[in-house]
Amino acid sequence: MAFLQAPPSLGNQFDDDRVLRSYLARVLPEEVRRDVSPALSELGALAGGELYELQLADRLNVPVLTPWDPWGNRIDHIELTAVWKRAAALTAEYGLIATPYERRHGALSRVDQFARVYLFNPSTDVYTCPLAMTDGAARTLTVHANAEVSARALPHLLSRDPAQFWTSGQWMTERTGGSDVGLSETVARQDPDGTWRLHGTKWFSSATTSQMALTLARPEGNPPGGRGLALFYVETRDEGGKLQRIGVNRLKDKLGTRKVPTAELSLDGTPAIAVAGLSGGVRAITPMLNITRTWNAVCSASLMRRGVALARDFARRRHAFGASLSDKPLHLDTLAGLQAEAEAGFHLTFRAVELLGREEGAEATAEERNLLRLITPLVKLTTARQAVQVTSEAIECFGGAGYVEDTGLPALLRDAQVLPIWEGTTNVLSLDALRAMGDTATVQALHAEVASLAAAVRDPALAAVARVALGAVERALHTARSHMADAPSAAEGLALLEADARRIALTLGRSLALALLARHADWSLSHEHDSRAKAAALRFARNGVDLLGAAPDLAEARRLAMDEG
Repeated sequence: MAFLQAPPSLGNQFDDDRVLRSYLARVLPEEVRRDVSPALSELGALAGGELYELQLADRLNVPVLTPWDPWGNRIDHIELTAVWKRAAALTAEYGLIATPYERRHGALSRVDQFARVYLFNPSTDVYTCPLAMTDGAARTLTVHANAEVSARALPHLLSRDPAQFWTSGQWMTERTGGSDVGLSETVARQDPDGTWRLHGTKWFSSATTSQMALTLARPEGNPPGGRGLALFYVETRDEGGKLQRIGVNRLKDKLGTRKVPTAELSLDGTPAIAVAGLSGGVRAITPMLNITRTWNAVCSASLMRRGVALARDFARRRHAFGASLSDKPLHLDTLAGLQAEAEAGFHLTFRAVELLGREEGAEATAEERNLLRLITPLVKLTTARQAVQVTSEAIECFGGAGYVEDTGLPALLRDAQVLPIWEGTTNVLSLDALRAMGDTATVQALHAEVASLAAAVRDPALAAVARVALGAVERALHTARSHMADAPSAAEGLALLEADARRIALTLGRSLALALLARHADWSLSHEHDSRAKAAALRFARNGVDLLGAAPDLAEARRLAMDEG
């Protein structure tokens, strides 16, 4: 007898997404929702239809580097995949970068944009990687208002014409490491005519085919460390299409994101323009990092949604032990846990999106600006960890089929695994959150946000879980204070605080997610008469939000971590 299983299928990913549609119904005025819904529905149809089918058909193709042409000329041509070529055109046509800068809907333009990204990402083989950097570059250039660079780049970055649209790279990582950019070795030297030229190696370039890049380099004579770096603008090719003294040494062979042409680059006198002075480059590029971390969170939420959507559809189709998986109590319980994580991650992510839009539109209060400063790293690290957990469990829902490459399912987990690494690892972002918490105003803003959410919930069961969220936030903040107040010395207090940073950050992130989910569930009960978001909030609370334990034992940690006697 033949062994046959029906593969999962996807419908319109906007029409079928209760969570997204319910959220938009709550946050968007009716006239705005009517305006944005047609584009979202079109993207939903593409994501569940043409793009998903193309993604499966194009599964085996990866970018190919051709260093030399047949006549011995160095060309370093990278041939992209069919999905990426189609995604590039759709990006411009649907304004995935342009939308927030056009500000058609004011502060809500970021919600419109990232709803589009959320639908677009899972079916486009991580084409959102260069898009995140493109958005970050547009924001950085807007903030610094360098007239020369902005005039050259912004019309392309914000174009809705595929023939004119550019993407941007973000060249920061070097052989000396990633997060500690102060160790960068790339040098900027100025020609007698005033042209800056860059010399060095960029170890990871994930937008190698982009038309421009923002990069860090140290002007000759500047001191070491981050303060001695400057932010530079590079156009990768000249008017004839030739790389401007940039060599593509090789493409990286990676665990996931295999469709992303990540390369090692050599800069041998690459012409560049200083964007924001000749020092303070790390601070100058901060606007880009805030944007790319938000993109990371949106992509995490979207991959969780894709994994659950496929697993749910398969549960209805797959029969085992005399019944469909959708009738098996244990399988239902498993899927429910995944859905709860995905819903919580979604609401956490889009709260950051709302605040970003308000800040850019100069509509944010001081408290909202402080809250955004703290929750940007919290949202990124929390959703990234969730995405790995949820996609791993989702492909397990398919049994052996989830482990077989030609189903396309393993790519979900491989691609998710980069999300806790890109734009700062979980530990790096936990320490970033601690630095933000050094400002009392940010701590007060987070506490006020969760307290306000908890106070607004009316349903008794949801009010109870909202109070759980508030209690966990208060415990995490108390723990951070206690490490400093109770330690024998300031140095020991800082060490304890650093050791506990991940647990503190994840507790704050998950607690805020629970409070936001409870608030939305309460709204959905009263306005939509739908109890599914309430079920998600109750389940997420049971999944655990308080990850704190006993105070870290630093000596024990060292013995165990380094296997020392």
